Amino acid sequence: MNPNLDRLIEQASQQTRRLLRLAADHYGMPAPRVEIRFDLRGRAAGQASLPARGQPQIRYNPQLLLENGEAFLQRTVPHESAHIIAFRLHGRRIRPHGAEWKAVMALFGADSRRCHDYDVSTVPGRRLTRHPYRCGCREHQLTSIRHNRIQAGQVYLCRACGQELKPEG
Repeated sequence: MNPNLDRLIEQASQQTRRLLRLAADHYGMPAPRVEIRFDLRGRAAGQASLPARGQPQIRYNPQLLLENGEAFLQRTVPHESAHIIAFRLHGRRIRPHGAEWKAVMALFGADSRRCHDYDVSTVPGRRLTRHPYRCGCREHQLTSIRHNRIQAGQVYLCRACGQELKPEG
């Protein structure tokens, strides 16, 4: 593996645990045990989940960590850690980037902008197959997701003419 990535993974893991302990001490609660993984792909930098059963999980994108280093540690690690704390304190029904999350971000001294601005041009995007459909006025190119839904009985109407979209050919 890449030694720079190994070092950054260790730093991100340590910082995640440090921030969770800081928040736990501040809010007078036990520090949550969180599974920290570096297996996220695509354009998302991080993802926090608090399942109904099982251990909370934070997933980080190792490619974006490697390419953005210090910025990732300063923005993404507090961002995902704040989700875990906000959900623990207030439940899963809060707005993900609402006032509760912003308060935890303020405690961390971190920027509470919702999305990252990392260059993702080197990250491979998800490619969806397109399928040709017709209505009364034109051809449509539907993704495989909508195509599969139509195959299962879902109906889609053209916004322009109101007719049902039908597979071509």
